[in-house]
Amino acid sequence: MEARMKNPATIIPAAMRPIQELIKAAQSQGLPQELMEMIHLRASQINGCSFCVDAGLKNLRKLGESDERIGLVAAWREAPYYTDAERAALELAEASTRLADHADAVSDEVWNNAADHFDEQQLASILLMTAVTNLFNRLNAPIRQIAGSW
Repeated sequence: MEARMKNPATIIPAAMRPIQELIKAAQSQGLPQELMEMIHLRASQINGCSFCVDAGLKNLRKLGESDERIGLVAAWREAPYYTDAERAALELAEASTRLADHADAVSDEVWNNAADHFDEQQLASILLMTAVTNLFNRLNAPIRQIAGSW
């Protein structure tokens, strides 16, 4: 396997700095790093970005997450390993990633469920993390960035 090219954000270094700043901003509102990584992993699974799935899995392992919680993120609805707040965050991340799947991309039900668990700054963090992940997925998938290659 070989990538088609280097990651565009490394080819244009001026792009990488603001992306990294967005990640820092998303992670600055006190949400658990494990949750942020689960959001990253789930959005990357949806988008089929093997590089980001690999990175998310490795980051969650480094944070001490169990194999069950890591391995079942794709099936969080049916798995007993997640809190109600984590489920709400994953549901919001999924809806925000799959914008074209529904006329009302993020339904009031999904939004209100997340808002029951998170304040406005935390919701902003979830949305920023989802958006940055989707950005990375949309850079890595077209160039076929190889999992574990960065």
